[in-house]
Amino acid sequence: MNKKNVISVKNLNKTYSRKNNKPVFAINNLNLDVQEGEIFGLLGPNGAGKTTFINILAGTVMKSSGKINVWGFDIDINPRQVRASIGIVPQEVNLDPFFTPRMQLDLHAGLYGVKKKDKITDSILKLVSLESQADSYARSLSGGMKRRLLIAKALVHQPPILILDEPTAGVDVNLRQNLWENIKLLHGQGVTIILTTHYLEEAEKMCDRIGILNEGNLVALDSTQNLLNKIKTKKVIFKVDKPINVKNYELDSLKVLSTENNKIIFSYEKNKIKIEEIIKVVQKNNVKIIDISTDDGDLEEIFLELTKNK
Repeated sequence: MNKKNVISVKNLNKTYSRKNNKPVFAINNLNLDVQEGEIFGLLGPNGAGKTTFINILAGTVMKSSGKINVWGFDIDINPRQVRASIGIVPQEVNLDPFFTPRMQLDLHAGLYGVKKKDKITDSILKLVSLESQADSYARSLSGGMKRRLLIAKALVHQPPILILDEPTAGVDVNLRQNLWENIKLLHGQGVTIILTTHYLEEAEKMCDRIGILNEGNLVALDSTQNLLNKIKTKKVIFKVDKPINVKNYELDSLKVLSTENNKIIFSYEKNKIKIEEIIKVVQKNNVKIIDISTDDGDLEEIFLELTKNK
């Protein structure tokens, strides 16, 4: 069964003009769909257009041209309904230090027009594990608590789509894992999640599909697994019982990366060489192979390949 698209973007452009009146594209003819219930990763280097795109969805930046539909609402015709369908967790911690989490959430819900009887402040505080700090001043919260409070603020109007802009930038490993547990919990409840991140390992583990932006252009859009399958080169590491000397030219595309401490590391193109052929090359040197391990590569290789300056 096909899942419905909850965000549909057609021919989206955002341009800024310079002094010579030549337009500069922050977003250039962007086309993408986000499906209900998925975790969609939006990756790209600084200045790629990720935050501009989020700000257009949030209504804080006006697009130059194109069509955007969110949860069935056209952003030009029903901007308020679009904003009501999205919760945005920003990069910056923007909390009033003299407000408690409960006060922050109640105020934010009021800004969205949520009636008093419909507020779910206590439920949200429990969801992000802040019920014990509900009445403490925000200034007394730890960094991790503040990050979780930002997620809570984005949920006050119960949006079906949650956008997280670099949610784990500059946080330690434990806090990052804690935030991901919160996000997985929300995803398990049916919330569609859009994530921008610089941590490619994070995107690899979390995202169902990934779009990569570079200089305003969408340079890749596919399932995470399909993107990983596009990696041509693999690494193989042999641990042997004595030093050996293998030349790069012994097999087409075989490269020796390292030969230290009785360990030899090769890279090779998986569509040109079978692992058995490399084993034979190593065995020609009359050594005993103690261990073999392989590395399939990761998203970082694709990311660098697609975003490097031509």
